[in-house]
This record gives sequence, structure tokens and C-alpha cells, in this order.
Amino acid sequence: MRRKEIPQAADRLAVLQKITEYERAGKFDVDVEDDPESRVLLPDEIEYLDKGIWGAVQREAAFAAAYTFLGVAQLKKRVILRKPVGVENLTQVKGGAIITCNHFNPLDSFVMQRVFDASRHKKRMYRIIREGNYTSFGGFYGFLMRHCNTLPLSSNMETMKKLLRAVSRVLSEGNCVLIYPEQSMWWNYRKPKPLKPGAFDMAVKNQVPVVPCFITLKDSKHIGPDGFPVQEYTPHIGKPIYPDASFGRIAAREKLCRENYAFFRETYESVYGIPLVYTTET
Repeated sequence: MRRKEIPQAADRLAVLQKITEYERAGKFDVDVEDDPESRVLLPDEIEYLDKGIWGAVQREAAFAAAYTFLGVAQLKKRVILRKPVGVENLTQVKGGAIITCNHFNPLDSFVMQRVFDASRHKKRMYRIIREGNYTSFGGFYGFLMRHCNTLPLSSNMETMKKLLRAVSRVLSEGNCVLIYPEQSMWWNYRKPKPLKPGAFDMAVKNQVPVVPCFITLKDSKHIGPDGFPVQEYTPHIGKPIYPDASFGRIAAREKLCRENYAFFRETYESVYGIPLVYTTET
């Protein structure tokens, strides 16, 4: 008996249409999802580090839940993760580093955690997340957003100062920080988007390397509940890019940004076998 065809979800079709419109308009840093309305994260609402015993308990519980969730999703073929390419490039980094990645799915953070685990790095990986993910999500996802070594951004200047101090401390202790420099998540978007300078400024300020990771996608034979093919994810990890000490801060971060984007572009063109072309009209 022929399996009943799953109709494509209306909300996913709307997101794909919005992505088409935003790429044409060059609005690469604007999100396309209908996320809950966000609010400002104030400095007295968060302690980025030093969360005490209860914070450690919550972190362990959050990671256990996340690994269980990902394991079940892989068993059900809702997430298909292929062997990372170039994981040795992250393995060779012995101290702190900024890890950059393209952003195309809420689950790509789980994928990057698997990559970090595979590298056998001696320390932890923290992740920079958007303000609304921390302040506006409840339930299971909200619990993960607040306790899986997350460092939320904020539109409040004093909170941002606390964040930057936390990032510097995390890196000085030899940990890694995952940042999505595209500053937006476009569902199943395969092209690299233009990169914002923040991640590279942090690398220059703290004199740590940037390890670029570009995840490529491939349609699998499995159809998800949204009616679209489940994607096979293959992470590609590039060689560490070190800040050039002979450059000033702005020039050094721009050089890191260019080299990071070059790796994204080269990986895209090599894996997909096509030149990187945008539809942007302006």
C-alpha cells in the first residue's frame, strides 16, 4: 500500500517565501521565524557564570535532557548527522577559541555540541544566544536556553558589559564560545550569509583563534512531519584562524571575518558544486 503523502506545512512554506524575499532585498541579518515577542534582559536578572551548586545541577540536567532529545530525534530520523569533516582542526586547539557556524535550524546547536564532543577538547563549549531565546521561551526549550552553558545577548548596555566580561573569562580559562556571526536563522538555507564583526572582535580582544565550521545539508529519503525531506547534516571544520598581531583591532577583526567567510564560501562551492550567487538586487 502506498504511504499517504504528507502535505507541506503552511508555516514552512511561508518561511521559505520570506527567505526568498529577504535574500532579494539583502536583509540577511533579519530573522524569518515568528518567534515570541522578546523583552530586554536586565543585568540583575542574570549571572552568566558562578551560578553555584544549584546552577551546576541545572546545567547537568539540561545537558542530559538535550542529549536524550537529540538521541531520540536521531533514532526517529528527524535529525541525521554525518561524520564531521576536519574535526582534527578543532582538536589541535588547546586553549580558548571562538567557534563560528552558519545558522539554519534550531537544532544546529546540538549538532555543534556533537562536533565539540568529537574533538575531545579538554574544556567546555559555551554558546552565545539571542536575547529573546533566553527571556521569552518557556517549557523544555526555555530550560535548555537558560542552562546549557548559554550566554545571552542583551539590548541593555550594562547587561552586555557583563556578557563581554563573562566571554573574556570563559576564553581565558581555555573554554570555547560558539557564535553564529550571520546574526539570523534561516530555515534550511544552504548558502553562507554575510558575517557580522562581533565574533571576530571578541577573538581579537581576547587574542584567541577563530575555528570556522560550515554545516552542509542534503535531502534524505525521509520525510518529516512538516512534509519536507529531513536534512542530512555534515559539519566541515576549518583550520584555526589567528588574529594578526601586526594589525590594529578593527583591521584585525575584518581580516578574521574575511578569512572565515572565505572558508564558508569555499566549502559551499566545493560540496554543492556550484558558485555562490545571491539574488540580492541592491
